[in-house]
Amino acid sequence: MEPWHLLNEAAPERARELLRGCCGSERWVGRMAARRPFPGIDDLLTAARDEWLALAEQDWLEAFRHHPKIGDRESLRRRFPATHHLSSREQAGVDGAGGDVLDALAAKNEAYERKFGFIFIVCATGRNAAEMLALLEARLGNDRATELQNAASEQAKITELRLRSLGS
Repeated sequence: MEPWHLLNEAAPERARELLRGCCGSERWVGRMAARRPFPGIDDLLTAARDEWLALAEQDWLEAFRHHPKIGDRESLRRRFPATHHLSSREQAGVDGAGGDVLDALAAKNEAYERKFGFIFIVCATGRNAAEMLALLEARLGNDRATELQNAASEQAKITELRLRSLGS
């Protein structure tokens, strides 16, 4: 079933549950649920982006907290049981990474979170661990305002991928 059709046909709480699996901001979930029905996939994706961009910083930070740190497989299973299958698939590029890369990811993730106050968010689909590490290192040089925008943009990409995969 097409993602937009699945959301349209779902009972209200089920629709909210499906949306919550795509983005952890409760305000975004509520706004998207209120916009049903969606005439098609383009309408769904446009609404998702518009609602995301209309949110406040605290809503973005809430969504970020619903992600495991890149490369933190244990956290993925333990803290995020409802979406770990999605994050695991998205972070597949970390599988098989050497211990040195995983250690560097862990250290840089901690430095990033200390500096910016939220975890490193990147649309990891199709990227390997070394690429994600290079992105993390590059983004550590940003100021907080720039990095908040970068993370929000990456979250929007993740949300779109997850919306597209609903029902499959």
